Amino acid sequence: MKQVQISEDLFLSLIKYHILEYYNEEEKIVNQLNEKLDRMVNRNLYTKYKTAPTEEEKEKARQEYLDRKGIHSSFRW
Repeated sequence: MKQVQISEDLFLSLIKYHILEYYNEEEKIVNQLNEKLDRMVNRNLYTKYKTAPTEEEKEKARQEYLDRKGIHSSFRW
């Protein structure tokens, strides 16, 4: 099973939320987890692009990665 690293700030916020039932930082936690998920998906797409066995799969992963990063199609090669 893979492991995921999170920031100390997010970790402490999660502890406060779940153990101390301090719910004031709920929106902050959700935003940080969404950002982490986006970074993980982008990293996965980049890895697929670099390691795909066929050119078609490489190009598909590259295009999806660039779309997620918001790179306009006119700036792509």
